[in-house]
Amino acid sequence: MQLIEVPAKTGYVWFRQGIWLFRKNPFAFLTLFFTYLVVMTVIAHVPVIGGVLPLVFIPGVAVGFMAACRDTIAGKPVFPTILVDGFRSYGNVVAKRLFGLGLLYIASMAVVLLCSALVDGGLLLQLMIGTADPDKAVVGNLRMAVLAALVLYLPVAMLFWFAPVLTAWHDVPPVKAMFFSIVSCWRNRGAFVVFGALWFAVSAVASFVISALMQALGGDEFAIAAVMPVTIIIVTMLYCSFYATYRGCFGVQDASSSDLPTTPAA
Repeated sequence: MQLIEVPAKTGYVWFRQGIWLFRKNPFAFLTLFFTYLVVMTVIAHVPVIGGVLPLVFIPGVAVGFMAACRDTIAGKPVFPTILVDGFRSYGNVVAKRLFGLGLLYIASMAVVLLCSALVDGGLLLQLMIGTADPDKAVVGNLRMAVLAALVLYLPVAMLFWFAPVLTAWHDVPPVKAMFFSIVSCWRNRGAFVVFGALWFAVSAVASFVISALMQALGGDEFAIAAVMPVTIIIVTMLYCSFYATYRGCFGVQDASSSDLPTTPAA
């Protein structure tokens, strides 16, 4: 494993590789994502701690999704059980480290939401934990709080972008993995800006098209039916592209599998 600095245009390559990877096995990836949503929804209903409990599992699930990408490239079958691959395939030490990363992620999100409370008096935090009435929310303050939270979340995302997979696949301790993650993200910030802009553009265009169709057909039911599957497909492709960023930033090559294409076909 080595940290690689790539040019900004590599963000476009990662974007295309994510779509290419999704197209290799769309049914498996959509099944994984749907399974993840269902399980996290059930966990979220656990009394008292249900609001934060799903966050503990995010690093481990991230490793599972990366493993699904790796196995897809290798031509191996992918089943929903691979989502817990991080917790079961690398020993108890790695499982504990992934849970530790989950606790650190919860702490980081708490800091982000507490800081956003300085903007809106805690409204966003209350909405997140379900103690505020959305209908009585002050839209202006809430928008500012969401914007502040997004800005504050950027360094958190950089810390945890590669940390789970470095912990599970390279036996790197959590804090050290977070350090390597943020350093790699910062060194390749140009590529990540391009990468993020492309996925934002895809989401915006999809939203615009759906809104236009909704207005043309004049029905909210169509919008609800169309938004959900389109959103799931886009997010799943985005998750596939995370694997491309890992391969690109750390120069990882798997001799047992075919490589990701550097210039995927359209």
